[in-house]
Amino acid sequence: FKAWIARGEGTIAAEGKYNNNPVIREIMALRLEQANLHGYACYADYALVDTMAKNKEAVTDLLQQVWVPAKARAEEERAALQALADVENAAHGKFNIEPWDWRYYAEKVRQVRYDLDDAMVKPYFSLDRMVEAAFDCAQRLFGLTFILAPDIKGYHPDVKVYEVNDAGGTRVGVFLHDNFARATKRGGAWMSNFRLQSKIDGDAAPTVTPIIVNNNNFAKGAPNAPTLLSFDDARTLFHEFGHGLHGLLSNVRFERLSGTQVLRDFVELPSQIFEHWLSEPSVLKRHARHYQTNEAIPDELIARLTTARRFNQGIDSVEYTASALVDLALHSLTNVDGLDVGAFETAELQRIGMPEKIVMRHRLPHFRHLFAGSSYSSQYYVYLWAEVLDADGFEAFVEAGNPFDRATADRLLTHIYSAGNTREPEEAYRAFRGRSPTVAPMLNKKGLATA
Repeated sequence: FKAWIARGEGTIAAEGKYNNNPVIREIMALRLEQANLHGYACYADYALVDTMAKNKEAVTDLLQQVWVPAKARAEEERAALQALADVENAAHGKFNIEPWDWRYYAEKVRQVRYDLDDAMVKPYFSLDRMVEAAFDCAQRLFGLTFILAPDIKGYHPDVKVYEVNDAGGTRVGVFLHDNFARATKRGGAWMSNFRLQSKIDGDAAPTVTPIIVNNNNFAKGAPNAPTLLSFDDARTLFHEFGHGLHGLLSNVRFERLSGTQVLRDFVELPSQIFEHWLSEPSVLKRHARHYQTNEAIPDELIARLTTARRFNQGIDSVEYTASALVDLALHSLTNVDGLDVGAFETAELQRIGMPEKIVMRHRLPHFRHLFAGSSYSSQYYVYLWAEVLDADGFEAFVEAGNPFDRATADRLLTHIYSAGNTREPEEAYRAFRGRSPTVAPMLNKKGLATA
């Protein structure tokens, strides 16, 4: 564990061969110079101008609204782990939970509280059923139909190709589903495109329809057996499909503003809000069926899945939010001469009151989001910002009393999925929601509201 969290700090020597700190200092100096040349006092001010948040004060306010209740919840979680460890080790004397013990005992507590494991869940989540579920939700929300097109050859035998039509039968695009892991494929899950939507020849000319691909890395089932997904796998499928819909439903003139070509802290809204439909009981009862018996998933198992999603959210939120706060603080520096990366990190964690038994999700020496490119520098907060938007956005359907409410879905389509980057994100969100987003639904979703 200690070696893992020390990645990028190199050898014992201060500037060892694998020590990234000299590179970080150089990057930070160049970023500050870039910001100064554009008239900004620090890189965070420069980078955040073209975001939905606009400034570091708004980002800090968001992070603090999560940081305080997350620390309180993490302490409750630590106490639960300690209680279990005390029972297990009663014959051997006091045993204090350390950071490297946390996940081991968290899994034990999860099993005790929820009696839930993948072997129990996976039979109800076959890949084919979950693809049908995603397509069905897209049809009920936006009127889309996905028609398998075996005559269109994909770039690999595993890739399935679909023609996508709107409610009137007009083709709006082509969708490729590349779901399985293979040796020549990079890890993770992502949405990409071979062509973006546009109306480059004007509204009177035919629309250039998008060609969208969703990539996942699911383990293929045995020959003649279905591929079974964990609930997290199914959520990943829905997440990437939400990105796919963002590309397919785009309705703008210029390709540069099309689909997912939006600001960094807005791009995850269409993907993360779509995850909510997977958790809807009506969707699960309709599509989560046992691959052998075709029986619908039991209500009791749905309840356990729903409750378990809030488990360990304290430590998870602390790990993430600490990384985002340190990122913002680092890029708010107005002088980086002689920057001691390790000392800065230690001092900043102490300043914000980092719990002793928890570490940052990504420490600075291996924080690739920040230093492998500039996209996330001073913007690691965007995942949390998107969670605020998706939780608050789905609350509109809750308030309507129907997860497929037509009027709400139409506003979501018009102002979010179809608009691309043709409107300011905050303006687009207010047009959909009728107001600016609030953090309360996200805190409730994570179980942090009463912490």
